[in-house]
Amino acid sequence: MERVADADTSHLTIAREEGLWQPFLDGVAIKVLHEQGDMLSYLLRLQPGASLPPHRHPRDEECIVLEGRLRLGTTLELGPGGYHLAHGGALHATISTDTGATIFLRGAIPDASQVLE
Repeated sequence: MERVADADTSHLTIAREEGLWQPFLDGVAIKVLHEQGDMLSYLLRLQPGASLPPHRHPRDEECIVLEGRLRLGTTLELGPGGYHLAHGGALHATISTDTGATIFLRGAIPDASQVLE
């Protein structure tokens, strides 16, 4: 596979082993793939038992489960290949996983002001 530095500048390619995982929340790591304006494409890796607190989306956000299982609220559960779209202004209940999960997201850059306490 061609490395990022060798790729044509009209494309961005990041191999699975490339990029940096950084702590995001307790039990959750983030790997930023691409940032453009106020939009971000990124991966989140949730350890078993980890959760994301309730939050509101300022813009549409797309999510695809790559590995594991993810619970949205108390009734909706997605496995690998599952897709979820949260429209701008939508409220997300707690997102959690018992098994651990890796998800791809594209949406507004996450920040603390989106979290509801």
